[in-house]
Amino acid sequence: MIENRPFLNLLTHLVLILGVAIVALPVWVAFVASTHTATDFSSGTIPMWPGPHLVENYSRMLDSGLSTSGTPPVARMMLNSLIMAMAIAIGKIVISVLSAFAIVYFRFPLRNFAFWCIFVTLMLPVEVRIVPTFQVVAGLGLLNSYAGLSIPLIASATATFLFRQVFLTMPDELVEAARIDGAGPMKFFRDILLPLSRTNIAALFVILFIYGWNQYLWPLLITTDAQYYTIVAGIKRMADAVDGLPQWHLVMATAVMAMLPPVAVVIGMQRLFVKGLVETEK
Repeated sequence: MIENRPFLNLLTHLVLILGVAIVALPVWVAFVASTHTATDFSSGTIPMWPGPHLVENYSRMLDSGLSTSGTPPVARMMLNSLIMAMAIAIGKIVISVLSAFAIVYFRFPLRNFAFWCIFVTLMLPVEVRIVPTFQVVAGLGLLNSYAGLSIPLIASATATFLFRQVFLTMPDELVEAARIDGAGPMKFFRDILLPLSRTNIAALFVILFIYGWNQYLWPLLITTDAQYYTIVAGIKRMADAVDGLPQWHLVMATAVMAMLPPVAVVIGMQRLFVKGLVETEK
């Protein structure tokens, strides 16, 4: 039974409002900055209300970009980031769900050893192995390509572990019923396991999409052709270029647009995302 305590209710709501304000204030400042001109920041004070140049600034960045930084239009960089994020999210899920299926439902020598070899790679993030990974990608001729942006980041020990835990919660009666009905391994996987794992896949897709979209170091390292710049790396290049010629209003417009796709994915898949995180029984 939950007791009705007005003071605690008021306190919790105040804490929530404060938390939202702390998170939303930088976003609001970035949006306001994107609606002004460069001269509005010369005095050192930041306006707190939107200006009249919203359409002008955003259309300029979408169509032509910031020429002084050598970056392409924002629309092109967002497309590159979208392709990279989708490839990473879908690739990680496909590889992880298949590897977890093999580890849980197939009996083969050194099965647990294979799983722990996958799990140990959690201690080797991209930043640790970035030099040998770059050498391999360069040797394969994948620099300045979508394959080079996504393939080295596809393998995921975390996703394999999560799907393994999900499959371990499946009742053994499902396997026995599938065998009685004459279903083979892939039919059991396609018709039973995947539908039951739908919410977990959706939750993991949201996390992995944001992970791929926010990649910074790897795209910055392997892309020298402006046609393959991603939006996060592009913002960094813009910020470096504007040190001599301040155009922070255009950089902020790019930053605001870079937030929109991840926010849209979270909002669009919110129900499945929450259900996939809290669901424990099938």
